[in-house]
Amino acid sequence: MQFRERYLKEKGKEATLEVIAKELGVKIEDISFSLDAIQDPVSLQEPVYNDGSESIYIIDQVKDSKNTDEEWTEKMTIMQIMKKLSDKEKMIITKRFFDGRTQMEVAEEIGISQAQVSRLEKNAIAHIKRLY
Repeated sequence: MQFRERYLKEKGKEATLEVIAKELGVKIEDISFSLDAIQDPVSLQEPVYNDGSESIYIIDQVKDSKNTDEEWTEKMTIMQIMKKLSDKEKMIITKRFFDGRTQMEVAEEIGISQAQVSRLEKNAIAHIKRLY
């Protein structure tokens, strides 16, 4: 922070992350993390605009379409169901659908045939459907 202030006084402009990192002899990422860490937290209920009759809050401007309530509860449900599978079923489902491996890759990795992987996968999916 001292360097940033000194640089601003001397040069009349803000120091870039690259300039700060070079001056301090650290990685740019470390400078970025450090500057983020000293920011004051802001409430999602903080108004960002008010026209006198209606306010717009930060939460109205922040949208996370990936982590919706539905997505979160579905993930929780799947996690609970996965706990009820056998170790072999859990391993095959994880490798196939979470790690993105093919049945052949899974078969080679765990030392069984592709047909066995297919059968175990089918049974595991049926088990998941029953529990879901």
